[in-house]
Amino acid sequence: MAKPERLIYLALGGAGEIGMNMYLYGYGPEGNERFILVDMGVTFPTMESTPGVDLIMADPAYIQARADRLDGIFITHGHEDHVGALGLLWHRLRAPVYARRFTAALAKGKMERSGQPTDAVRQVDAFPHQVHAGPFRVGFLPIAHSIPESSALVIDTPAGRILHTGDFKADPTPLVGEPFDPAALRAIGEHGVKAMACDSTNVFSPHAGRSEMTLIEPLNALMRDAEGLVVATTFASNVARLRTLAEAGRQAGRRVVVLGRAMNTMLKTAHAAEVLEHFPEVLDPLDMDSVPRRDLLVLATGSQGERRAATAQLAQGRYMGLELKPGDTYLFSSRTIPGNEVPVSRILNLLSERGVKVIDDTDGLYHVSGHANRPDLAAIHELVKPQMLIPMHGEHRHLVAHAALAAERGIPAAIAPNGTVVDLTGDAPVLAEHIDTGRLYLDGTQLIGALDGIVRERIRMALRGHVAVNIIIDERGKPMGGSWVELTGLPDNPKMRDGLAGALEAEIDRVLSRAKRNELADDESLDDLIQRAVSRISNDAVGKKPVCKVMISRLEA
Repeated sequence: MAKPERLIYLALGGAGEIGMNMYLYGYGPEGNERFILVDMGVTFPTMESTPGVDLIMADPAYIQARADRLDGIFITHGHEDHVGALGLLWHRLRAPVYARRFTAALAKGKMERSGQPTDAVRQVDAFPHQVHAGPFRVGFLPIAHSIPESSALVIDTPAGRILHTGDFKADPTPLVGEPFDPAALRAIGEHGVKAMACDSTNVFSPHAGRSEMTLIEPLNALMRDAEGLVVATTFASNVARLRTLAEAGRQAGRRVVVLGRAMNTMLKTAHAAEVLEHFPEVLDPLDMDSVPRRDLLVLATGSQGERRAATAQLAQGRYMGLELKPGDTYLFSSRTIPGNEVPVSRILNLLSERGVKVIDDTDGLYHVSGHANRPDLAAIHELVKPQMLIPMHGEHRHLVAHAALAAERGIPAAIAPNGTVVDLTGDAPVLAEHIDTGRLYLDGTQLIGALDGIVRERIRMALRGHVAVNIIIDERGKPMGGSWVELTGLPDNPKMRDGLAGALEAEIDRVLSRAKRNELADDESLDDLIQRAVSRISNDAVGKKPVCKVMISRLEA
C-alpha cells in the first residue's frame, strides 16, 4: 500500500539559535519527499568556544544524502546568516539556486570566491512570478528588512500554501528597498495560507518597530554638531543606513570616505543592481589628508567587533593612514548581536582611551532594528491569518514566546528547533520525528565537523598548556640518552632549579630507567607511562595537567 503524501518543514539551522539559517520543505510520500532548501547561512565564532575558526554553518548532511530529490535552493536575502555558506556548501548539493537581482549578485560572488559555477545562481523576478521546483511553486514577495530586496517566500504546494517570511520589519519607509506592504500580505492571506514560518528575533520587544526614516533628523544633528572627525560603523549590508549616514554627512558639509572591503563591496553591488540611488560622492581614502578633519565622515566596517575590520584597526592605532584623535566622534549605528558583547566592549574602551567620544545604541536614537517587534508580529498574524504558525529565526525562548503570541489569536503553533520534522499536512502542526543536526566549521581553508575533535583539542591546549616529549629507544630496546621536553603555554616554577622542563625530563628519565622490557617495547605502554609522569609532575609544580604529545623514535637493529 502506497504511503500518503505529506508536507513537512525541517530546520537544519536557524531555529533555536540566531544565525546560520537553513530550512527544508518537503512534499511527497514519507521517506520519498521532494525538497526545496531555503537559505544557506553562517554564524561567527567566538574565541571562548571556537578559537581559530573562521565561520560556522549548519551541516547539510540530511539533505546531502537526499540531494537527488532536492529541486532548488532559494535565498531570501543577502545577509551572511542567510547566504554566507552558499559557496562553501553548494558542491555537496548541486541544485539550482534562485534569488532576486541584488541577492543573486551577492550569491554569485560567494560562488566565484569558492570556485563554484556562478551560472548555478539564477536571477528571478518578484512575485507573482513563481519558480517551478518539483511539486513546489515558489515566489519572492518583497518585504522590508535592513538590506535591499529582502523577500518572503510564497510556497504553493499540493497540500496548500506556505508563507516563509524570512527576516522582515514593518517599515513603510525603509529609504532603500521595498516597503512593508500590508495589502500584499493581506492578499496572500486571502488566498489561504496553510502555514506561516515567521521571524521571531524581536518577539520580546514590546513597542512597534521604528522606520529607517526616523533616523534622518538625529543623524543630521549629530553630524552638524560634532566638532571633529566623525566615524560611523554599522552592518556593511545595511545599505539604507549607509545612505542615511552619508547623506547626513553631506548635509553637514562633510566629505564621505568608506573604509573596509565588505562595505565597499556591498555599495558597489548595490549600485550595479540598481537598488541604491542618490548616494553622495565618495572620497578616495588616499585623499583624506587634503580635507580638514572637521569636514570628514568616515564609514567603517566592524560594528560587531570583528578583529580585522576597520573599526578594530582604528581603535588600536591607525588604518589606511587615518589615526583618531581626542575630540573625534565614533558612532555605532547598530545593535550588538548577542555573543559579540565582549569584542565590542573591548573596542569601545580602546576608543575611549584615545579620547574619542563614543556613541552607541543605548538611547535608541541612531539605530532601528531590521526585525519585526512583538506588535508587528501580531499585525502580520492578523494580515495573513495562517492556519498554523512555525516560529523560526530565534533562540528557543524566542520560539516559545512567538508560539504563545500566536496562541492568543487561536493560531496553533509548533515549537520546532533544529532537527524537528513538522508535518504540516493536517489542520494543525504535528511534531513527526527528530533527526540529528550538526555544525560545520570553516577552519582556515578546510571544512571540519564540530565533533571532529580538532577545535576541542585546541581549547584543551589553550586551557591546560602543552608538553612535547621526545625520546629515543636504541637497537636493544633501551632508552638512549636523556628525554627532551618542550613546553608551550605553561608557567614555570621559580623554586625549581632547572625549571619545569628540567623536572619533567628528570622524572621521565627516572620512569624509563625503571620500566619493564615489555613496556619499553610497546609504544602505547610507553606513551601511557610518560603521559602519567608529565601530568603528575606538572600538577604538583604549577597546578596544571597539560596536553602531552610523546614522540618515540626507535633505532633499527
